[in-house]
Amino acid sequence: MKIEFENEIIECNVIYGNREKISIQIDSLGFITVKAPNGTSEAVIVKAVEHHGKKIVDKLHLIAEARNKPRTKEYQEQGKFLHLGKEYFLHELIDTAGLDEEELKKNLKKFYFNSCKKVIGERIKSYQAQLKVKPKSIEIEESRTKWGSCSSSKNLTFNYRLAMAPIDVIDYVIIHELCHLLHMNHDRSFWRRVGSIMPDYKEKEEYLARHGQAMTL
Repeated sequence: MKIEFENEIIECNVIYGNREKISIQIDSLGFITVKAPNGTSEAVIVKAVEHHGKKIVDKLHLIAEARNKPRTKEYQEQGKFLHLGKEYFLHELIDTAGLDEEELKKNLKKFYFNSCKKVIGERIKSYQAQLKVKPKSIEIEESRTKWGSCSSSKNLTFNYRLAMAPIDVIDYVIIHELCHLLHMNHDRSFWRRVGSIMPDYKEKEEYLARHGQAMTL
């Protein structure tokens, strides 16, 4: 469905189901999902989207701005890279002596993989205890579209680029995926469970939407 709002086109994917209210979700890539009760008219959906139009458009602009930021990295000692939400010179993260750009990039990616594995391994334990869940496996992977995922077999995967994010943002992704062990869909029960552990989770989503494109090699 395409809805015009203040000279902007808001494109939504509408999903109908057994629910009481309309909800609107925007993922970190700018994909909008409207979930509506069965039988909801198009006019009611349009009105709901228009009611939140300013907030939706502002968030889409933030995502587009982050996506269009320069992504060229300087693979030299004074090049700066994110780690746990802070900027460091490359030589502060890995040994740079005598290495060419390809070797530096390879070693830096290895550093992030190891860091991500270590941080998630340490942080996930307390949240598992709070939620009373246990994943079958935990893997670190490379992905351009997902920060984390949970399979129907209870296998969790996390994007190695999370090592560039602040700890509280990493915690949000951990909580998000652990909650999928209880609720596989993004329904109200799922978000209530996430919010019970991290009430300000929307701020973490906003961080990923705003800074996600800068968290790259």
